Amino acid sequence: MTEERGRTVGEDAARGDGRATDRILSDEPFYTIGQVAALLGVPAAQLRRLDALEIVQPDRSQGNQRRYSADEIERLREVLALGEEGVTLPGVRRILELRRRVDELEDRLARQSDELARARRSADAS
Repeated sequence: MTEERGRTVGEDAARGDGRATDRILSDEPFYTIGQVAALLGVPAAQLRRLDALEIVQPDRSQGNQRRYSADEIERLREVLALGEEGVTLPGVRRILELRRRVDELEDRLARQSDELARARRSADAS
C-alpha cells in the first residue's frame, strides 16, 4: 500500500483493502474537538486554550471547526502528561520547541552522514 502523506493508523489500514475508513493518515485532520476531548478525558475548553496558546494547533474545516489528526492527539497526550508532572504551559511550549529542534538536527545529521558515506564509497571506488 502506498501513502501520499503521513502514516496510516489502525489495524485495518495495514490490510490495505482500500476502504476509506481504513486509510486515515496520522497527519490527516479528522477528529473533532468533542471526540478528542472525550478520548483524552479533558474539557473542550482546555483544548481550545492549548490552541489559543499555540501549543497545539489543529487544522480547521471549511466551517472553521477544529480538526485534529492522530499525530496531534499524541502531542496532546504528551502535553497533558507534562502538565501532570507540574510543567507550566510556557515550559511545555519550550520543551516541545526544543524537541522539534532536536528532531530537525537529528534529521540533518543523518542526511550529512549518508552524504559522507556515499562520498567515501565513491572515493574508495576510484
